[in-house]
Amino acid sequence: MTPEVKQRIEELINNHKIFVFMKGTKLMPQCGFSNNVVQILNTLGVPFETINILDDYEIRQGIKEYSNWPTIPQVYIDGQFVGGSDIMIELYQQGKLQQMVEIALAS
Repeated sequence: MTPEVKQRIEELINNHKIFVFMKGTKLMPQCGFSNNVVQILNTLGVPFETINILDDYEIRQGIKEYSNWPTIPQVYIDGQFVGGSDIMIELYQQGKLQQMVEIALAS
């Protein structure tokens, strides 16, 4: 990963309290896993931003290296990597995700 790609990734993560690297957009997810994440965040009613990694090959490859996580989507809350679809579902079902986003949005 080039320093420029790393900087772009860090700016995206650090400039938004909740950020999702996903396939498609939050209005039109292009895979079931990305759709799961969007639906969970919409259910919580929290603001979040996304990037369509299908439109940006450097970010698509770079984020996997940056997080050391091989799959998409990838969710960051308050600058910290949380996980993908399965982890988001688990955190939501346990009631932990609501607490995480409330803390992030309050800071």
